[in-house]
Amino acid sequence: MTHGDEEWQHDISKLQEQVQQISLLQRATKNEMEVSKKGVETKMNGLEAKIYGMEVGMEANMDDMEAKIDEKMKYNMENMKNDLAKLIQEMFPNGEKIVEETHDEKKINFNRDSINSNVGWKNHHIPKMDMRKFDGKDPVTWILQMEQYFDLNNVQNTQKVCIATLHLEQNAFVCY
Repeated sequence: MTHGDEEWQHDISKLQEQVQQISLLQRATKNEMEVSKKGVETKMNGLEAKIYGMEVGMEANMDDMEAKIDEKMKYNMENMKNDLAKLIQEMFPNGEKIVEETHDEKKINFNRDSINSNVGWKNHHIPKMDMRKFDGKDPVTWILQMEQYFDLNNVQNTQKVCIATLHLEQNAFVCY
């Protein structure tokens, strides 16, 4: 073997060693990558489980909130209904009925007095009255004056609201 052949053999041995080292490094890197991949997958599975738990919890919270809102709305509606009944009683203390209650919430039947009174409405003359318009101030006095007028002139129940609305200022009418 010549000196050039020996150098070639030496270079080939070095290259083979380098290839083996690279191959070992690749295997080690591949193993590290597999371990890292499994760690990432484990973390992802844990995060997915946490997210799912949060979704379930949020849905339960939303259902609970909806139930509470429904309950509060029913309570508030009942209070408003009671307050309205009290207001009507204050406005009509003689126990006059404006509306007949029914158990069907979608229907409200006006009582016979209301229906029958519309027949003679056009024939019943109502005298002109000189009274201030209601501006939202001193409602008690205004209501008393309106009631006196209605009593003195025998105004039918169905006409009272219409006449009263004619004597509301613009801002008070919006609230009405």
